[in-house]
Amino acid sequence: MEFLQALGIKNESPGTSTGLKNIEGNTEKIDSYSPVDGKLIGSVYITSTESYNKVLETAGEAFLSWRKVPAPKRGEIVRQFGEALRAKKEALGKLVSYEMGKSLQEGLGEVQEMIDICDFAVGLSRQLYGLSMHSERPGHRMYEQWHPLGIVGIISAFNFPVAVWSWNAAIAWVCGDVCIWKPSPKTPLCAIACQQVIAEVLQKNNMPEGISCLINGDAVSETLCKDERIALVSFTGSTRVGKIVGATVARRLGRSILELGGNNAIIVTENADLKMLLTGAVFGAVGTAGQRCTSTRRLIIHESIYDKTVEILKSAYSQLKIGDPLDASNHVGPLIDTKAVDSYCKAIETAKTQNGKMIVEGGKLSGTGYESGCYVKPAIIEADNALEIVQTETFAPILYVMKYSNVEEAVTKQNGVPQGLSSSIFTNNMREMEYFLSAEGSDCGIANVNIGTSGAEIGGAFGGEKETGGGRESGSDAWKAYMRRQTNTINYSSQLPLAQGIKFTV
Repeated sequence: MEFLQALGIKNESPGTSTGLKNIEGNTEKIDSYSPVDGKLIGSVYITSTESYNKVLETAGEAFLSWRKVPAPKRGEIVRQFGEALRAKKEALGKLVSYEMGKSLQEGLGEVQEMIDICDFAVGLSRQLYGLSMHSERPGHRMYEQWHPLGIVGIISAFNFPVAVWSWNAAIAWVCGDVCIWKPSPKTPLCAIACQQVIAEVLQKNNMPEGISCLINGDAVSETLCKDERIALVSFTGSTRVGKIVGATVARRLGRSILELGGNNAIIVTENADLKMLLTGAVFGAVGTAGQRCTSTRRLIIHESIYDKTVEILKSAYSQLKIGDPLDASNHVGPLIDTKAVDSYCKAIETAKTQNGKMIVEGGKLSGTGYESGCYVKPAIIEADNALEIVQTETFAPILYVMKYSNVEEAVTKQNGVPQGLSSSIFTNNMREMEYFLSAEGSDCGIANVNIGTSGAEIGGAFGGEKETGGGRESGSDAWKAYMRRQTNTINYSSQLPLAQGIKFTV
């Protein structure tokens, strides 16, 4: 395929370590099959223990020199990485779409997120501000400064195979850190392509290759989390695995950023613009085949407009086109693999046994165009918020709908799940929107008004509360998680007064 050739990926890519070369000791491989057509795209080596240790040594040596490079100079490297991504945007976007299964527009959008975070990080490289403060002691000055943290481990998920890595890496790099990336084994070639791009930029600038490292295989995730040489582990994935990662890193008193599950809701008030809602809700529910952590899982609709809203949704769902995501005429692509299809089917059957009412029937698709076995129909189910299946995140295009009578009840339903990532309210009533955004309102890390739950911008810190993990990546002051804070006191007087007025004579 032309886009693979444009990214320098051959049919079999030895994708381990820093410079994409195979290290002695790697023998097992991961085969990457496209959910689009079920075909083998390529294979990568699984990182052996010996290989892992060599990667860690390379990263550690790189950090010793990279931390001494002035932050704006580090930003220049990230700027060049962004330019390289611009040149390869179309090819990389197609690879994301083909290997992961999201629409081409979403694949291109994901690469654009990478470009955007590079632009953000370049500006940030001149804004790693400390804080000056007054000392209580005469002749003293106090201030805070931020230093590079060390080696950052990044464990990313299949649904955003390139963007989430870049959120972490671009920020970490300008902060003076080096990165070791463990991508999802379901999308390893996307990681190979990205590593190839940054490796070329580093080589061009005579920078150590260990600034950006790549390891493969699920087994090394546990090793990464236990390794005391890793200062920070940023994990994106399920709540179940995130709890294990968080506990493992905490046992050695390491740092972690956890971006875990979402069970996101849109509240539709009687004052909502239903035309606007249609786009936000449908894209939120079926975009990326419901495989975003910010996908819309629940629609909480005011009882006075419930029937009308459901009919509008049914009409929209009847017009959805499901098929090859590289075909721009299709709205919905495949799930990542047949295991995901099984989970989707099980969730629908469970919802039925828990008295859920099918509004739009789902099901697995077969026949011409669906040979991979990964295509399903987006479903809508009327269900109570308290049902066990509704309380659970299913990574598939299943939308639960329910009624409410007043906005306080709606917010209670919205907050009444273990997860707390993204939320939204559609209303033209200022009191409703302000209540939703108040301390009494949404308990999520992201709360939107008149836009959907999906599609966060890189300028804002991304993350959520409760079982979503509490981590923050990307914009705002999320950079502070990738650095170590130091408080400094300078005594420029000829005396040595003690703090709090303590007297001590020797």
